[in-house]
Amino acid sequence: MHFTHEWLPQRVRFATGGAAEAVAQEVRRLGATRVMAIASDATRAEPVLAGIPVEVLHTDVVMHVPLENAERARAVAAEHDADALAAVGGGSTTGLAKAVALTTGLPIVAVPTTYAGSEATDVWGLTDTGRKQTGVDRRVLPRAVVYDASLMLGLPVPTSVASGLNALAHCVDSMWAPRSDPIDRTLAVEGIRALSTGLPRVVEDPMELAGREQTLYGAYLAAVAFASAGSGLHHKICHVLGGMFDLPHAETHAVVLPYVLALNAPAVPDLDRRMAAALGADSALAGLLALRDELGAPTALRDLGLRADDVPEAVQPILDAAPPNNPTPVTPANVEALLRAAWEGTEPR
Repeated sequence: MHFTHEWLPQRVRFATGGAAEAVAQEVRRLGATRVMAIASDATRAEPVLAGIPVEVLHTDVVMHVPLENAERARAVAAEHDADALAAVGGGSTTGLAKAVALTTGLPIVAVPTTYAGSEATDVWGLTDTGRKQTGVDRRVLPRAVVYDASLMLGLPVPTSVASGLNALAHCVDSMWAPRSDPIDRTLAVEGIRALSTGLPRVVEDPMELAGREQTLYGAYLAAVAFASAGSGLHHKICHVLGGMFDLPHAETHAVVLPYVLALNAPAVPDLDRRMAAALGADSALAGLLALRDELGAPTALRDLGLRADDVPEAVQPILDAAPPNNPTPVTPANVEALLRAAWEGTEPR
């Protein structure tokens, strides 16, 4: 056994019902006195921010973090001489805070309100002229994360499902991503178990805290595994589609995941068995499809706004981005076949 695993330096707090107090404590730990708060929904964020010295509340948050939005946020941080960032929201909100931290070095306290997972990684992403660029930089890793499942109670079920399956995609990619190791795979399998347990409870009773907590726990494990393992084929495909065609982030992940799993799982039967066991199924694909049906998840890229004519345009950028160690060799033929099947929503095989 030969591998090197590195943990990211970050404080993580699960504080159901106690986000405001936990955030205030984390900001005091940083010694910050002029906080730039970032949130897409000011009304929901303000109670969480009540105990910290907010110098400015910035709400110009856009999906996929367009470069022009990042530049505006950076200018706001400079104008108000911010000494810390507090991000309250989903992946786009955390992503914008990361874009500011990337050039300023300001520390982030993140309070997720979806299951996106960006808060637990040192990965940043910016979209410019239809292309999404990602990178890794320790400056963008939030210093602290506060998870409060009560903040998820208002998250609509369809959004919860898509966001939770996005988290599940972090787990699946972590099984065979470029830097995947035994620790990543252990975290990912436990994340799959937690997500497949919690998400059906969220659908059944969106106001039940236990289901939300289990899903949030799984999403955190997924993000930690993903941060270590790196971005696999699934995320490369989704980043290309999101950047080029402005598709909704979480829903795109939910649709594409079964097709990538169908492509890769046969090449790694031992990993397939581990994922299948976590899903309580004979195969990982069968378990994922059953979960998708139970949750009423989106199933076709055409329903998200992708046109049939867009498919050939995406093939080469995906080939350029695909990791070289993908379990199944990535070719123009199988990428186009995967995209067409995902566009149509046909049964993954």
